[in-house]
Amino acid sequence: MRGSVALRISALFMVALVLGACGEESPSESEGGGDLGVDAARLSPVVDNPFIAFADVRRAVYEGEEIDPETGEPFDVRVEATVRETTTEVAGIEVTVVDVSDFEEGELVEKTQDFYAQHESGDVYYMGENVADYEGGEVVGHEGQWLAGENEARAGVFMPADPQVGDEFEQERAPGVAEDRSKVVKVGLSITVPAGTFDDCIETEDFAPIEGATQHKFYCRGVGLVREAFPDGSTIDLIEFEPV
Repeated sequence: MRGSVALRISALFMVALVLGACGEESPSESEGGGDLGVDAARLSPVVDNPFIAFADVRRAVYEGEEIDPETGEPFDVRVEATVRETTTEVAGIEVTVVDVSDFEEGELVEKTQDFYAQHESGDVYYMGENVADYEGGEVVGHEGQWLAGENEARAGVFMPADPQVGDEFEQERAPGVAEDRSKVVKVGLSITVPAGTFDDCIETEDFAPIEGATQHKFYCRGVGLVREAFPDGSTIDLIEFEPV
């Protein structure tokens, strides 16, 4: 995950166990011999799950603020996410690519390439991310980078096909690198953000055990992620989006 901006578009943009939502998948081997935790033959790069909406939204922009945990001072955040028109492969599986750029106080701090595939059941799997951390315009690290099938990392369920209250799922299963998990806490919401008012939304509570951080995310049918809310009351909201 990103250090200060934990947004997934998707940040916007394993053994798959979604409690109450989907069953356990038979393990599948990647080309490199690693266990992906999902049957690769049942995955597609077409991500049309309505709560992720990569097939419907080409570009999304988010703005808001976060609080510096060391100083207690707020700082402006901007996130730009774009779904590529071309796919790539992760562990021999064709996946959708989402390019995400994070800015703090107008300065680029991180770029990621996030990889997703959709199961024939409608569950969306997170297949990993390439990460480039920036300081002063230069790449200074790749913290949080992982790919399914490498170094014991496995695909994670990013969003179930039919999310219901109480559903729990592991979005990232890269031991010691990225282990985020999510729980659906509300459904049937109406959410207003600068980009508009959206109905049929869900709220998830996301926990990153490595960082010890908790946040809430709001996804709306047909547009995907619209808000990320932090325990200190700060938020990052969808301000504009471009349909496909």
